[in-house]
Amino acid sequence: MTDVQVAVLLLDIALIVLVAKAAGMLARALGQPPVLGEIVAGVLLGPTLFNGAVADTLFPAAIEPHLGSLAEVGLVLFMFLVGFELDYGKLRQSSWLAGTTAAGASLVPFVLGSILALYLARDHRPDNTVAFVLFFGVAMAITAFPVLARILVDQRMNRTLIGSVALSAAALCDLGAWMALAVVQVIAGGGARHWLVVLVVPFAALLFLVVRPRLGRLLTRGGDDGAMTSGRLAVVFAGVFTSAAVTQLVGLHFVFGAFLFGLAVPRTISARARENLLHRTQSATLLLLPIYFIVAGLKVDLSQIGVTGLVELALILFVAVAGKFGGTWLAARSQGLPPRRSAVLATLMNTRGLTELIALGVGLQIGVLDSNLYSLMVVMAVVTTAMSGPMLRLLASRDDRNPRDENSLVQVDS
Repeated sequence: MTDVQVAVLLLDIALIVLVAKAAGMLARALGQPPVLGEIVAGVLLGPTLFNGAVADTLFPAAIEPHLGSLAEVGLVLFMFLVGFELDYGKLRQSSWLAGTTAAGASLVPFVLGSILALYLARDHRPDNTVAFVLFFGVAMAITAFPVLARILVDQRMNRTLIGSVALSAAALCDLGAWMALAVVQVIAGGGARHWLVVLVVPFAALLFLVVRPRLGRLLTRGGDDGAMTSGRLAVVFAGVFTSAAVTQLVGLHFVFGAFLFGLAVPRTISARARENLLHRTQSATLLLLPIYFIVAGLKVDLSQIGVTGLVELALILFVAVAGKFGGTWLAARSQGLPPRRSAVLATLMNTRGLTELIALGVGLQIGVLDSNLYSLMVVMAVVTTAMSGPMLRLLASRDDRNPRDENSLVQVDS
């Protein structure tokens, strides 16, 4: 890089940080999660407006690869957090309601999304129709676990049973979705060395059977009240990036390796060490994830969407909302949850946000999605996430925001 390019890169990072902060504050003022404002800001800075003049001026082509590299570092750390924040205890203890909700919230949108994909495949002509159909189904079934957790806190529902059921079901949905996306990438891949992907199985076994116990001993060593020292943090981060590199080398996207390592970190570490690790990792992602939003936004071009694109967008939105909302509502009703509370739960599960954006980025990178469908799916992710706040304010009562015993969840609304 020349001196001028280095200067432009640094100025772009400064601009992204300020724009992301302003967009996040505006989104929060409108009752939306800050991440939604950051995603929309990324799209608006892309080629959609002014025929790409803003994007070309602010983010020259020579700078984009370097921004992309920083974005990928942020993505690795974020996916590690997603895996690390999955609570095995809650998943094991989650009621039959949470498991049934996860099944309904995954299977119905997956089936409807797959059917829609068969229709869309006629015009978009994907190279691998099977991978395209499966990916589309999985993309419709995703619930954004991290964004959902933030919404529950904002709506004062994080300590309620409906909130707990939603988080447990979303965790199960995301766990299944990332496994399914790995399968999609295997189907979409090719080449003589594609067999290397089977090495992910022994690598995962190595993480959980060898690395996990050793990491547990390292992170629970006495003498310092369980603090996450700089040395221990360095070991964890080295493990995260090594795991991400391994999955990338064997033919799976690096997000799977980061997610796997997050799952493998033992939950037996002290509360203080866990809090330190979360805080330090989140601090890094606060800088790097907005860069990911901008890079993702530079790939979204809605300026040439046309009538056909609008029809496809309408179909995508209808299937996404009807599948996720309807599947969750039917599953909750089948377990005796009253209609209104089933609708509250369905609204929560319809949140997609950043998790969807990451999955779409994987689909675009492995060639399952073309740029037009990627753009439409990003709009779907934004709209379905934006719907959650207003619908919760409409549907959720004061009782839904108060802690309740398990028996009071399943009762007829007065």
